[in-house]
Amino acid sequence: MSRQEFMNYMVARPVYSEPSFEADNEKNIIVPKSLRERLKNTCSCSTKKALTAVKSVVPVINWLPKYRVKEWLPSDVISGLSTGLVATLQGLAFALLASVPAAYGLYSSFFPLLTYFILGTSKHLSAGPFPVTSLMVGIYVQSAVPDSNYLVPGNATGPNGTIAYTVNTAARDTDRVTVSLTLSYLCGILQLMYGILQIGFIARYLSAPLVGGFTTAAAFQVFVTQFRTLLNVSTKNYNGILSIVYTLIEIFQRIGTTNIADLIAGLLTLIICSVVKEINDRFKHKIPVPIPIEIFVTIVATGVSYGVNLEKKYNAAIVKHIPRGFLPPRPPTVTMFSDMIGAAFSLSIVGYAVAVSVGKVYATKHDYTVDGNQELIAFGLTNIVGGAFSCFFATTALSRTAVQESTGGKTQVASMFCAGVVFIAIVAVGSLLEPLQKSVLAAIVIANLKGMFWQVFDVPVLWRQNKIDAVIWVVTCIASILLGLDLGLLAGIGFALITVVVRAQFPTTATLGSAPSTDVYKNIKRYKTVLEPEGIKIFRFSCPMFFGNIDFFKDKLKKAVGFDAVRVYNKRTKALRKIKKLIKKGQLRTTKNGVLAEVGIDNEGYETEEDIEESEENRVPTKEVEVQVDWNSNIPVKVAVPQVTIHSLIFDFSAVSFMDVVAVRSLQVIFKEFTRIDVNVYVGGYEDHVIEKLESCNFFNDKIKKDNCFVTVHDAVLHSQNQNMYKDLQDPFFEKISLLQESKGEYEIPEDDLEDRLDAQDEALRRLAS
Repeated sequence: MSRQEFMNYMVARPVYSEPSFEADNEKNIIVPKSLRERLKNTCSCSTKKALTAVKSVVPVINWLPKYRVKEWLPSDVISGLSTGLVATLQGLAFALLASVPAAYGLYSSFFPLLTYFILGTSKHLSAGPFPVTSLMVGIYVQSAVPDSNYLVPGNATGPNGTIAYTVNTAARDTDRVTVSLTLSYLCGILQLMYGILQIGFIARYLSAPLVGGFTTAAAFQVFVTQFRTLLNVSTKNYNGILSIVYTLIEIFQRIGTTNIADLIAGLLTLIICSVVKEINDRFKHKIPVPIPIEIFVTIVATGVSYGVNLEKKYNAAIVKHIPRGFLPPRPPTVTMFSDMIGAAFSLSIVGYAVAVSVGKVYATKHDYTVDGNQELIAFGLTNIVGGAFSCFFATTALSRTAVQESTGGKTQVASMFCAGVVFIAIVAVGSLLEPLQKSVLAAIVIANLKGMFWQVFDVPVLWRQNKIDAVIWVVTCIASILLGLDLGLLAGIGFALITVVVRAQFPTTATLGSAPSTDVYKNIKRYKTVLEPEGIKIFRFSCPMFFGNIDFFKDKLKKAVGFDAVRVYNKRTKALRKIKKLIKKGQLRTTKNGVLAEVGIDNEGYETEEDIEESEENRVPTKEVEVQVDWNSNIPVKVAVPQVTIHSLIFDFSAVSFMDVVAVRSLQVIFKEFTRIDVNVYVGGYEDHVIEKLESCNFFNDKIKKDNCFVTVHDAVLHSQNQNMYKDLQDPFFEKISLLQESKGEYEIPEDDLEDRLDAQDEALRRLAS
């Protein structure tokens, strides 16, 4: 058999309805385990099970014994030292964002590395502060501990002899550190709870467009706060809605107070760092190790500031005191938990989402996996331990992780050498950085925002790929800028979920036809060669069916079949009753030529207000048929009766993942509406649980048989063609007219109360859905 013959080979089989398929294929009887059995399996313990559990919670036990010292250690040493230098400077810079003294940025760059080394599952993540989350910490810290609470009378006097007040920075900074470490504790507790409860899936609600818009907005907020530091312009600490706008307005109002020494130092640092970073990006394949320009700039800037004494001569803002050594562990201030739960929730989710996203990028690149739930546990304990040692919230910094990976880091052993560099800065070298200008650190932070700002260019690409994703990006970005990062994130998530609901309410539908000589069914609008089977309409609905979109389903179905089944039924019933009435009375209203023209349209006695107001879109197609009414005359009567061009309707539910009760009941009504106008309705292609839902909701009865469900659309088409091979489309209606003629009008016509019941049921379903 040739390849082409094999490709065209088809297995002959009978047409399978659901009952016949079940008869030929015995069902597996799945007996669910009892609660006692499940508890027994879960709570049972063995040596192997205990070891597996320990390894899953403490991954270092699993990978460290397999460490290839000769092969990996040199790369990890180089990577760790390079990353450590970057981490030291970033710790100092990000502490400014978190509104705490610079020394606490060093602590926040040290302790998270130790705990993540033991608990993390990523080989390349560099745990520590991140500019976005540091800014979120700073925003909350400034709102909880504002400068206005620490004003003390100063030595100078203001205009008109008023007393000038200064800020007691020592007391303020002490309280701000207390708030930041307590916030770190609470974030860690929340993340640990998420991990224990195995709800790492919550990060899935933070889609890539949403995270992109949020981080871009956060980058803009970081830029504004650091721009203020770069100019050394003092402003109020605004929080909440439009805080970034008020901050910008005040910066430009007070731009005349800019410190020239800080501005020059900041601009030079920004230009040099940006240029060298661009060189690193352009020639990253030729440069074995990226040029650590931040280190060189920091050393030079510190030397210049110390040598010229910029603080005293030009009133430059410097880092000042950096204590040596570590602080003893501190407990959280538990009474603050209730006030900061909202900020902690946002921080814990954003920090986790950023860390897992970055971790998965490098995991994919280097062919290993990252466990989302274990990452929650790892960062939860990392922030709890960090809070104990006065650290602010930690996750991972994109640039720091990129340095660790690009310099050859193989495992988390690189983090230990990174921690060693930070340790040296804390216990020995940190005090040497005291003369460093804050504007230099601000410029380093701004230079590292390029990657986040460049995400703006993702919007045109998203617009071409998926317009809704592009709108989510823009809405999240604008909301985060105007409302603040916490409210903006919630607004972005809410908007993204609304788009999902809207898309579920208005899903794609299609009318299907078959490709010639195949059992393949495709949208007839997309392919010229795909044709509908004669007398059969195949309707595909590509979405779950529930109360929110069932009306949309009905509307699209009407457009697909070309008529409203209820209107067809009403018009047929009225036409039959008119004929019955004429037969019984022996009266016939005729025109001059003895013909009754189109009952229900031209005949005043039959025409109703509903018919007159019927729009072109909803108008039921009619056809004139001749009916012999007056038995004493050979003059036939022409009556306009509704014309139905199909004998079968097939629903393709292969893309329907679930149905709710409202959808099942509405589908039952649809079956009845089409069946009573002599259109057979079938379901072809469905998931097993859809049939189970139909059964559990008592969908099948004496009138709607399970035999109407077929395993594929093709099975349903073959069955329909076989059933209607010799059937005239108008036969059922003519049968009723013939019965009227034979019985001289005594034939019983269905009563309107059936229609009334269906209308009442529809109305009840609508009320239930709303």
